[in-house]
Amino acid sequence: MKAYFQTDQGRVRPHNEDDGGVFYNRTGQLLAIVADGMGGHQAGDVASQIAISFVRDKWEQTDGFNSSAASETWLKEILEEANTALLAHAQNNEAYAGMGTTVVAAICTDGFIAVAHIGDSRCYMLTDEGFGQITEDHSLVNELVRSGQISKEDAEHHPRKNVLLKALGTEKDIAADTQSMTWEWDNKLLLCSDGLTNKVTDEELSSFIQKEQDLESVSNDMIELANDRGGEDNISLVIVHHDTATEEGEA
Repeated sequence: MKAYFQTDQGRVRPHNEDDGGVFYNRTGQLLAIVADGMGGHQAGDVASQIAISFVRDKWEQTDGFNSSAASETWLKEILEEANTALLAHAQNNEAYAGMGTTVVAAICTDGFIAVAHIGDSRCYMLTDEGFGQITEDHSLVNELVRSGQISKEDAEHHPRKNVLLKALGTEKDIAADTQSMTWEWDNKLLLCSDGLTNKVTDEELSSFIQKEQDLESVSNDMIELANDRGGEDNISLVIVHHDTATEEGEA
């Protein structure tokens, strides 16, 4: 199994409020995660860093998961704990009051994936049946689309497009949405912040993710396109490729 994480400040923001990575537990199972922080005075980057560090440290101390149900439960519980940690940090540091972060995470094993998310950072999946988003944005415009009040096309240019309905660290009781599914050899996952999806269409993402290039080159190309189209936001992504042949040491 191959995975690659990349983050870019973009061309406008003074600093990078995104964070993420690819981490392994004691049995070598993979966790991919992306977080997009928010809050003034660099509180956003603090929020995303705290969330990623918290989840990474806990993940690296865990043993392997044999079921998707156990994986989903772990993700839910660990994000609840991370939420508590963020709230405590903000309470003890006035400069960080109101900070928060989106998060999307995926536990990837040979037989299944388990995905959790809060906010509008997304997870997409490529299978033999096609490419598509498997998470639902916790955003105002997505709720307007779901309720039939506006179209998907209207949502792209809605003045309140960036309003989130849920974010880690913003309220005491918050729960991640979780799901799990089987996946097979040559399937791929894409986890990303909205700095990518606000600039690159799903059709373009699909085209990129199906390229036979190495994951680093594909990531570079996607980020370059987002930057060429303005790069107003930070851009982060993880690509995971279920490539068991490579995992077994074959070229």
